[in-house]
Amino acid sequence: MPDHDKYPERPRGPRPRPPAVLTAIVLAVALLAAACQSSPPSSSKGSAAPATMPPGPSCIKPENGSGCLKLAPTDRRVDLVRPRFSNPTSITNPLHPSSKVAQVIYGGQVDGKPFRTEFTLLPGSRTVTWDGQQIDTLAIQYLAYLDGRIEEVAIDLFAQADDGAVWYFGEDVYNYADGIVADTKGTWHAGREGPPAMIMPAKPRVGTTYRSENIPGLVFEEVTVKAVNQTVPGPSGPIGGAALVTELHFDGKREDKVFAPGYGEFSTGDPSGDLEVVALAVPTDAHSGPLPAQLTTLATAIRTAHDAVGRNDWDAAVTATAAVGKAWAAYRSGGAPEVLDKQTTRDVNALAAAVAARKPAPAHQAALRVAQDGLDLKLPYQPVVTTDLARLDLWARQLGIDLAARDAGAVGGDVTTLGWIRDRVRHAVDPAAAMRLDGDLRRLQVAAEHQDLTAAARTAPGLLATVAALQSG
Repeated sequence: MPDHDKYPERPRGPRPRPPAVLTAIVLAVALLAAACQSSPPSSSKGSAAPATMPPGPSCIKPENGSGCLKLAPTDRRVDLVRPRFSNPTSITNPLHPSSKVAQVIYGGQVDGKPFRTEFTLLPGSRTVTWDGQQIDTLAIQYLAYLDGRIEEVAIDLFAQADDGAVWYFGEDVYNYADGIVADTKGTWHAGREGPPAMIMPAKPRVGTTYRSENIPGLVFEEVTVKAVNQTVPGPSGPIGGAALVTELHFDGKREDKVFAPGYGEFSTGDPSGDLEVVALAVPTDAHSGPLPAQLTTLATAIRTAHDAVGRNDWDAAVTATAAVGKAWAAYRSGGAPEVLDKQTTRDVNALAAAVAARKPAPAHQAALRVAQDGLDLKLPYQPVVTTDLARLDLWARQLGIDLAARDAGAVGGDVTTLGWIRDRVRHAVDPAAAMRLDGDLRRLQVAAEHQDLTAAARTAPGLLATVAALQSG
């Protein structure tokens, strides 16, 4: 799975990548790279030296620091032999199972605000030209929400080498403010800005080191394996074979991460502060059989509450919110994944408080988060595309709520979110319906860019009808 560090340096806003994905290493790093460059390991006399990767700097200057922070010596590095790629999109590495996991949901908080992410394997492959080779890579979409709203999107590219190590071939990054791209810092591409980087060794061993990004002056992080064969609590029970690593960032700070079989990146951050951890993954946590009756009741109550709050119909919202609380208590009594339990309980309580206080903005945000939670709970029982079509429906209905509130920034975010989720389902729906969806979103994007809420309001009902047809088809 993508190796996003969940929390950025301010003022960028939270995403599971920075501080690890450096959106910009200070200029001093680029200058130091030339001054303290390491040499690749030498080969024995008379034997052919293996093709090597650029080692990168042997030290970095911490942000707001002085001196040169020494990095791991080359004899501890496992990423210096140039990889071969014969079947790169079959990623079977258990600690980075990118071709095996269809979607992973993470929950957590950043600066006290609810933070959630969706990692989704995209269809097909993308070809990268590097070192004279055409290498097919898998693309994974990272979609992050802060307080329920879009915060960042990244498209990460991965390939597995013949020895079983997984390599990172870059990413396209889009950082959002009020639904509009604020910048694309953190974007890099192997073969254009520099080489790919190892993101997971074939067999991690304690003490070994590798650089999951290694383009001085643009992106950099160095990873050291601290423990292997660990057991961690997971959504469906204990998970064996996990690895604990620590990442050194360009600013001199370190951050621990856990990688687990069937999930990939499992947790990031500090349990005493900002932390993000897997809520569930499919197919790893998939269940057979239909949706439980209690979950169906909960889903119906959530939709009713979301719509009532969106209309600012407080009497109906009080009744609907009470029904959500009752249905959630009944469902969770049978057991729910720990992270989903915590985040849903938090959001249901926040919704009840906001509705009781008749506060529209907090109630709208809490209702949106509860609706997102409800769809997460359904994910183990149905195909990912079914859940994503329901997410399209949610955001189409949220668009109507935000249009009624005349909130241009929220409308822009809704339209942007719809576009990214469309990319996850378009391959799986009827081509004619997909073209109608494209047309609706194109018109909405133009309206949102011009903050023309009247034009957006004319298109929104047609979008709802299109999404409804996709769900029924």
